[in-house]
Amino acid sequence: MSSKKIGFWSVWALGVGGIVGGLFPALGVVIQIADVGAPLAFAIAGIIALITTYAYAKLSVAHPCRGGTVTFLNQAFGSGLFSGTLNLLLWFSYVVMLSFYLQAFGSYGVSLFASTQPIWKHLLISLAILGTTGLNLLTANHIGKSQIWIVSFKLGILILFITMGSSHIDISRLEPVSVSSLQSIFAGAMVIFLSYEGFELIANAAEDLVNPKHTLPRVYYSVIGFVILLYVLIALVTLGAEPTEQILAAKDYALAEAAKPIMGQFGSVLITIAALFSTISASNATLYGSARFSTVIAKSKGFVSGSQINGIDQSSIGLFITSGITLIIANFFDISRISTMGSAGFLLIFAAVNLANARMYRYTKSKQWISILGTGICLVALGMLIWFTLQTDPQTVWVLVFMVGVAIGIEVIYYLSNKRQLKL
Repeated sequence: MSSKKIGFWSVWALGVGGIVGGLFPALGVVIQIADVGAPLAFAIAGIIALITTYAYAKLSVAHPCRGGTVTFLNQAFGSGLFSGTLNLLLWFSYVVMLSFYLQAFGSYGVSLFASTQPIWKHLLISLAILGTTGLNLLTANHIGKSQIWIVSFKLGILILFITMGSSHIDISRLEPVSVSSLQSIFAGAMVIFLSYEGFELIANAAEDLVNPKHTLPRVYYSVIGFVILLYVLIALVTLGAEPTEQILAAKDYALAEAAKPIMGQFGSVLITIAALFSTISASNATLYGSARFSTVIAKSKGFVSGSQINGIDQSSIGLFITSGITLIIANFFDISRISTMGSAGFLLIFAAVNLANARMYRYTKSKQWISILGTGICLVALGMLIWFTLQTDPQTVWVLVFMVGVAIGIEVIYYLSNKRQLKL
């Protein structure tokens, strides 16, 4: 990999690109669950993410490396069963999210064709993962530049949608949120929490960043603050411009449907194009981070050492493994249920990261109570999500159980096969 550094706007675009792609598949889902409370649900999920960014900003400054979350957990808890399981769970969650983005890319893509044959969706998914894999083989500088152009384009379209839509809002459709609907609002916030998950990818780019101590905190807080505002405004315009029944009838492409009365058919196509750019840039940003920390996990286990294996860069090997597994899952597995538990996986991991910063607060020069609060909030949110899922689709809970079980199993097998003492 090149030693070229990336600046504030490149990593800002990387963070926004890793987040906003989740808006398009999540918008219809949150409206279905929270109805007119969808903007509030987006705000609640964003606040949880914002509290967690405090821990990430402090830990990233203390440990500016490509390992990101992997390094934070290992530094705080050691290389034991606890941190090892969470590291693997994070990688699993990334693969799930990559598949989620790519399926959204395929769904929006086929809507542009007269034919909706499944083969076109699979072809688009495959081309997308192969294209982002090729892009990630380039230098970090090229990745940063590509993200700036992609993110600028899609944000321009989304801001145009908000600007034009503000004059089409029917206030009567935005009824006040009742106390009885708060449960569904919180449930919606937890289910679509994954639409914020990309912000932690910033940590994986810290080693490539110019002046990380000064730049990282500004990037984290500005990215989350901007995305919260963007999500809330888009949800408000969508609900105000279109009856809820029509939005839910087109749940998988809710934003494109909402654009029709605001921007016409051309605007709907434009939003669809923005969705394609958003999901592909989110895939690019997620793959950029996940491929690198998969290599960090391998190094921490002693599976690899040095920078190359048989002349091949280790980061490229991690990239190929991550891309290959994602290609299979995105094409042959149903991601609709897994996406809900993807949120659960990230909430569990973010609770651990908050706890890691609380444990190392003197070293990271942090206010311990903020990260303790973040740990508690993430765990409460996780509990609410699991409870809601048990009420609506109990089989989905087994997905998280399976993911955690596999992660623990791999760790136990690793320790037993290497005849090492198993420690928490």
